[in-house]
Amino acid sequence: MAPIDPTLPVSAAETRAKRNVAVLVAAQGLLGAQMPMIFTIGGLAGQSLAPNACFATLPISLIVLGSMLTATPISAFMQKFGRRAGFFVGAMGGATGAAIGAWGLITQSFALFLLGSLLTGIYMSAQGFYRFAAADTASDSFRPKAISYVMAGGLASAIIGPQLVKVTSESMVVPFLGTYLAVIAINLIGALLFVFLDIPKPPVPAHDAPRGRSRMELLRDPTIAVAIICAMVSYALMNLVMTSTPLAVVGCGFGQASAADVVTAHVLAMFAPSFFTGHVIARFGTTKVVATGLVLLAAAGGIALQGVDLMNFFGALVLLGIGWNFGFIGATTMLAGAHAPHERGRVQGLNDAIVFGCVTLASLASGGLMNCAGGDVVQGWNAVNIAMVPFLTLAGAALIWLSLRPKAV
Repeated sequence: MAPIDPTLPVSAAETRAKRNVAVLVAAQGLLGAQMPMIFTIGGLAGQSLAPNACFATLPISLIVLGSMLTATPISAFMQKFGRRAGFFVGAMGGATGAAIGAWGLITQSFALFLLGSLLTGIYMSAQGFYRFAAADTASDSFRPKAISYVMAGGLASAIIGPQLVKVTSESMVVPFLGTYLAVIAINLIGALLFVFLDIPKPPVPAHDAPRGRSRMELLRDPTIAVAIICAMVSYALMNLVMTSTPLAVVGCGFGQASAADVVTAHVLAMFAPSFFTGHVIARFGTTKVVATGLVLLAAAGGIALQGVDLMNFFGALVLLGIGWNFGFIGATTMLAGAHAPHERGRVQGLNDAIVFGCVTLASLASGGLMNCAGGDVVQGWNAVNIAMVPFLTLAGAALIWLSLRPKAV
């Protein structure tokens, strides 16, 4: 991770780091609003266009697949041209994806809608680097807080996104078209925020500069391996359950407005703890915070299996959000402290490619489990939540293994 610029006075470096965090918080809030918007209606729109109900969540899966496929190229692009250029490309990808998705809705073309979803993944991939960018100019003591504050910017997206869905989803003759047009506007306006970002481009390494470890060597580092596993499980399970939630809520007889309210509560729970997650990590360490996140994810599945009343959906999705926050931010902080600055682009791209690859599989599985694993909506919803068990076991075992290893002297 890049340290504070040694050519700047300490006060100037701290001011720049805080300004960068403020810009990234605003981007997380405004540009990030498109993700709860699309995740709220993507499955419902897919269900209306897909030739088979089992493919209802395929549009969301394609978003995550696009994010996975572009994580490494965007990381390399940022390493060469800087964060500002990479984030601008991400916003343009989001606008293009929404435009093609809107055209797919107008023409009732599932294939076009899927193409738009795939390109939307460019934005999702770029957004994943906001948290790393926050740490680029931060001091060691400010780094966990910087990451946490940027994630807290999602509170605004949790409010803006689902409320825009309520206003736009049925605002036009073609269902959901208004939502996709709103997403285009969000990307075009939000891209202007990056003009104020001040993160130096990484220096071009000299021929004799250390090249860092290879990807396989990085994966053999115990801390990096466990951080990636815990981030992967936290994000994939959150996505597995969240993707099916609107289908389950509507399928159980509640309206689209109720589905949007549940998603709002979930996204608020994802980001609200970020105001203090960094402080908790600084006090108790990453291992304990990640472990708490995994326990909360398990509790979310337990509540979901207790019934399909609206309060069950709210309770499960709130715990799911908090569990993701502790698990994912904790794992991100663990990863940020486990590599050298010159390994930044390689390890961050590797991390996000693996994480979003598993999230892609989770979102693909979500639709199949929800619509095709049982005889009715309740059985499908139960199958989604039971599927969390083996992955939580994997992450928990990895964390215990890391904790029991002898500490390096």
